[in-house]
Amino acid sequence: MTASALDGLRVLDVSTLFAGPLAATFLGDYGADVIKVEHPTRPDAARGHGPAKDGVNLWWKTLGRNKRTVTIDLGSPEGAKLLLALAAEADVLIENFRPGTLERWGIGPDALHAANPRLVIARVTAFGQFGPYSRRPGFGSLAEAMSGFAALTGEPDGPPTLPPFGLADGIAALSTAYAVMVALRAAERDGHGQVIDLAIIEPILMLLGGQITAYDQLGTVQPRTGNRSVNNAPRNVYRTADGDWVAVSTSSQSIAERVMRLVGRPDVIDEPWFATGHSRAEHADELDAAVAAWIAARPTEEVVREFEEAQAAIAQVYDVRGILSDPQYQAIGTVQTVDDDELGPVKMQNVLFRLSGTPGAIRWAGRQHGRDTDDVLAEVGVTREQLDALREKGVVR
Repeated sequence: MTASALDGLRVLDVSTLFAGPLAATFLGDYGADVIKVEHPTRPDAARGHGPAKDGVNLWWKTLGRNKRTVTIDLGSPEGAKLLLALAAEADVLIENFRPGTLERWGIGPDALHAANPRLVIARVTAFGQFGPYSRRPGFGSLAEAMSGFAALTGEPDGPPTLPPFGLADGIAALSTAYAVMVALRAAERDGHGQVIDLAIIEPILMLLGGQITAYDQLGTVQPRTGNRSVNNAPRNVYRTADGDWVAVSTSSQSIAERVMRLVGRPDVIDEPWFATGHSRAEHADELDAAVAAWIAARPTEEVVREFEEAQAAIAQVYDVRGILSDPQYQAIGTVQTVDDDELGPVKMQNVLFRLSGTPGAIRWAGRQHGRDTDDVLAEVGVTREQLDALREKGVVR
């Protein structure tokens, strides 16, 4: 069997809710040995988020996949020693405690690097390790608010809108995984690890484009525009004769021209204002009306077929049922079925991308709390007698 890209990399995931754990998941998907460390009596709160079946949390099956699960009370002296023993054999540690917590327990970066100078330590917090907000509690929703995302999202006459899922956490998780790989490359070259300070409020800013530069240079503040864009038109969701919704985008000039020819308004293409996306957006009412009327008069299958034949960009607005039945998702294997010892066969999203030589894989779904404690601690020299004593004191479960 072909080895995965990160085979041999060991990652300690001592984080919770959601950015840190998801970053560790991304690394585990490509072969890293991820050891998920949780408190013996207070497991990662993600295990209680979202729906469950027969008491088994379903989101955890994805978030916890490809991880071995260990219980340690890091706040106890014995638990701190166990973490240092694990860190001595690891390449990466990901944590998201409030700044100063690990230091208070005697397992801050100085102690961790004394145990393993090459260790990469990723510290993922809402606001970063310093500054006036650094010790505040925080979650991704606050980043979505502070970044300007919520201010941009929603209808013009409606309130700012937060997403119904962990958007900022997900962006921060991808950024953390990338930061870890950058730091590992530096460690390979220089021979020593370093600390990554990742504030969840920051990565989402980059995805929001040039709003800061536009304000700095022009004094402009981007408004809420609903499903429309200030950069191009037509760009919206439209309802078909079947009652389905489809999304149309015209980010390039050629696509915009094809759409307007298709919907019977080739006359607008010669208008001076049609020449740029920004000026088209200023005439969105007229363009939207033409596209909406044409789509509303036709069933979904015909709309999609004619857009495809015209080489214009369109996609149906799916819920999860559409995703599972879509032939493109099926062709590229976006959804995989994993055998699980609690649920049996369970479907979930596949790894993020396909590598031709060292592919990733879902080796197992999220495991029960503390399932691998004995095996993992035995790997760093903890004996059966020591484990029994640690269990008696509540340090492990």
